[in-house]
Amino acid sequence: MTTTATPPETPIVKEQKRSRLPKSARAGGTLHGGPLAYVILTVFTLVSLFPLVWTAIAASRDNQRLAENPPPFWFGSNLFKNLEIAWQDANLGEAFLNTTIVAGISAATIVVLSTIAGFAFAKLRFKGRNALMLLVIGTMMVPPQLSIIPLYMMVAKLDWTDQLQAVIFPSLVSAFGVFFMRQYLLQALPDEVIEAARVDGASSWRVVWHVVFPAARPAMAVLGMLMFVQAWNDFLWPFLVLTQTGNPTVQVAVAGLGRGYTPDQSLIMAGALLGTLPLLLVFAIFGKQIVGGIMQGAVKG
Repeated sequence: MTTTATPPETPIVKEQKRSRLPKSARAGGTLHGGPLAYVILTVFTLVSLFPLVWTAIAASRDNQRLAENPPPFWFGSNLFKNLEIAWQDANLGEAFLNTTIVAGISAATIVVLSTIAGFAFAKLRFKGRNALMLLVIGTMMVPPQLSIIPLYMMVAKLDWTDQLQAVIFPSLVSAFGVFFMRQYLLQALPDEVIEAARVDGASSWRVVWHVVFPAARPAMAVLGMLMFVQAWNDFLWPFLVLTQTGNPTVQVAVAGLGRGYTPDQSLIMAGALLGTLPLLLVFAIFGKQIVGGIMQGAVKG
């Protein structure tokens, strides 16, 4: 029995076969969604934008119009007037400054400490590593409300009430941040790179600075964004230790708007809109870099 050898494919034959494939299946081809995908994306976009648009519509009306049925579904003429009143009544200028300080310090500290701890849990070998990691994950399952009373007692004993350090210090570490960076560095940072740095005589801190931080930059950007938004939107703990007349954050200041026998919903919505605009601005400026960093990290991983 004889077998016939298959002749090798020439470059012309390979190119002809490749040309028969759809564009999305070729190397470097761009995937295009069908009409149904665009319809679904449009629906999800409109649903996601509706709360923000409704907040702006309510902020542009007066309290009497918002109480009518049906409610307004288009902008009124009182938007800038309500924004000005909300800005002055809630002392939002000082609140924005305080919240920027709190959120910036908390996010930066969490990113740095979580990256170092995540590197230790991901790449270093030491006794009790798995047990400590389980302990860190276990703290994520404890409701934060359980720590409010002892934490408030500590803050009161330190005489930190109505001071920004009462909000900053409890938020300098994050179990989620440690877990997030550990999972990222397990895949994005090869052991060979660390060993090569060790062979070159780099110390542990030099490895962290010159190897770990550059490799973890995409995840650090994402974590920083998440922690900044979380700190900016935090309400319960700042509401307990800060006052509207002392050192308010944005959420504490907005909570004091519209007080009275009949709350002024238009002023409350105006304050909520002002408190949301900085986050939208931050994401509009850095959103592309963050998404690009995620994709870059995914390709490298």
